[in-house]
Amino acid sequence: MIYFDMKAKILKTLIPILLIFSILKILNSCGNIEETTSCFPNQLISVQINISLPAYYQLQNVGGWVYISEQQSGTRGLIIYRASATSFKIYDRNAPHICPDTNTTLEVEGGTLVICKKDNAKWFLMSGAPAEVSPYALKQYYYSFNFNSNSNILNIYN
Repeated sequence: MIYFDMKAKILKTLIPILLIFSILKILNSCGNIEETTSCFPNQLISVQINISLPAYYQLQNVGGWVYISEQQSGTRGLIIYRASATSFKIYDRNAPHICPDTNTTLEVEGGTLVICKKDNAKWFLMSGAPAEVSPYALKQYYYSFNFNSNSNILNIYN
């Protein structure tokens, strides 16, 4: 009988401890839910551009890309890429794997890769998937675009 009482006390002590550790593990794993480093800036993204304007002319063709550094386009701006006739990719220009500083603004290289000058990390422009160094894909944002109208307005948001 003493054995069962002792076992019950151990279980009563162990179960709450295991539960606390499980909850902490779950909360910690949700800290990088957007798959970026924990110091990645969380900024409001709300940009509206007319791709018919000369500054955005490259976005009318598949494979075209531009930098956007307008108000509410994040801390370093955005890279907009025309992935297909009916889709865009919108990437943040902050490197997703290291804390931002002056050398971590991402740049497009050769029309196919995005690079970080600080550590030479690379991502594929077409998909945002990491090519070298970074374990994280590029941070992407949502967009809306009516491909069946003549308005040519691209709305970007998070």
